[in-house]
Amino acid sequence: MRKWLPLVAVCLGTFMLLIDVTIVNVALPDMVVDLHASFGSLQWVVDAYALALAALVLGTGSIADLAGHRRAYLAGLVVFAASSVACGLAPDPAALIAARAVQGAGAAAMFATTFALLNSSYTGRDRGTAYGLWGAVSGASSAVGPVLGGLLTEGASWRWIFFVNLPVSVAAIALVRLVFSDARGPAGRGVDSREVDSREVDGREVGGRGVDVPGMASFTAAAGCATYALIRANEHGWSNSLVWWLLGSAAVLLAVFVAAQAHARHPMLDLALLHDRSFVGVLVAGLLMTFAAFAAFTYTSIWLQSVLGLSPIKAGLTSLPMSVMAFSVSAMLGRPLHRLRPGLVIGAGLLVIGAGDALVAGLVRGAAGWPALMPGLAVIGVGVGVVMPVLGSATMAFVPPRRGGMAAGAGNTTRQLGFAFGIAALGSVFTAGARGELSGRGVAGVSGVARAVAGGRAPSLLDAAPAGTGRVLGAAVRAAAVAGVRGTYAVAAAVGLVAGVLVLVLMRPGRAATGSAATHARGAAARPGSGEQREGVPVR
Repeated sequence: MRKWLPLVAVCLGTFMLLIDVTIVNVALPDMVVDLHASFGSLQWVVDAYALALAALVLGTGSIADLAGHRRAYLAGLVVFAASSVACGLAPDPAALIAARAVQGAGAAAMFATTFALLNSSYTGRDRGTAYGLWGAVSGASSAVGPVLGGLLTEGASWRWIFFVNLPVSVAAIALVRLVFSDARGPAGRGVDSREVDSREVDGREVGGRGVDVPGMASFTAAAGCATYALIRANEHGWSNSLVWWLLGSAAVLLAVFVAAQAHARHPMLDLALLHDRSFVGVLVAGLLMTFAAFAAFTYTSIWLQSVLGLSPIKAGLTSLPMSVMAFSVSAMLGRPLHRLRPGLVIGAGLLVIGAGDALVAGLVRGAAGWPALMPGLAVIGVGVGVVMPVLGSATMAFVPPRRGGMAAGAGNTTRQLGFAFGIAALGSVFTAGARGELSGRGVAGVSGVARAVAGGRAPSLLDAAPAGTGRVLGAAVRAAAVAGVRGTYAVAAAVGLVAGVLVLVLMRPGRAATGSAATHARGAAARPGSGEQREGVPVR
């Protein structure tokens, strides 16, 4: 039993950091009332965490290679716990958003070291089992977030969705100190030598020891500008000049990041990895999977509570079919799925997610209530359960063992960016759908009403309605919310289906991929004694 304690320690951290991506969804309406939050603030409460996690996970992986993976994981747990307390005590939206960003930084340190800690603790069949169980926990965490969030919000307060992290973090810290030790590299600098690749490319050392500060700064700024542009467009429209200035800045900063990676001595991301179309397919899958599977539920929760009047617990329980199916499929089929071609499994899973979104969009119409969500969310859960166990191992299978940390960081980055961009983009979709429905009903101030509905302020909107207009306005608000939810799932369905097709094309067997990543991956997979060999995960 003791040999599985490292897995328990890693899974505790993974469960916390992933559940905190979605746990706030059902608490948003209560936050609106308690903190007097705006629509933009609501989006930033979710996105500040996901964006910090996405932007920093690659860079913190480099820092972890220098400081030691155990130390980095412990530091992440401490920062995560302290910032969780700050989130729970936040007196206003600005303080909550800032604390969420710090919480994301702590989560990035944990996420960046997950695979390195598992690799140092397990080999052979035990490693395959550890990855399978970790994949099951990872797949279910985001889906179970709304359920746990509803229980805590209604049973205590929305602040307890953050306070509950403290005892779990303390337990994880104690367990990490007990079961892990930092391997020391040849230079005695707290580096596990198995994780360091100092390969020479064009006269520069790629993947060696060092922190790519310009890369971290430019990538973080680019992601932040893009997210801010999408959120600002929700509140001020796409004609707003600052929106386009922000998007232009994001494009320039992304170009700066690429240039920095091409010339850095210790790049955060080796661009040679992108020469392998299968590896690119894995990144596309991570980016679009979280967009398609999870982003729409933020606005679904607002509809369920602020318009339909469901309690936080009931709103959270509507995601139970997705949670149960994601965990069940991942746990039962994770190992058999690893024996199939990863591109086929991931592509098929994304198509299932898209089909589930389309089913929700088709059923949420007219006077529909929460039961209309159930079939589609169950189908989405099946797709998530199929994709998640294979996605992590496929990311590692296409790179040599010593590049695993960088590859895992890239995969985790795209997953969280997909969620952050999804929240921001679907806010515009919800508002547009609500505005379109309201414009045909003769409601005054259509844009303001649509933003109020999207921001969870429907109850206060109806309370302030002039006498005699409440019933008409109430019907319009309900129809507008349904239109908004339907639109978010329709867009999510398109994203999921397109993602499935892209992955099937990019990861198709046939012509060998170019670039060093594919060559090293085939060699690593073929070596009988390689600790990185994945059971049943074909590289091609």
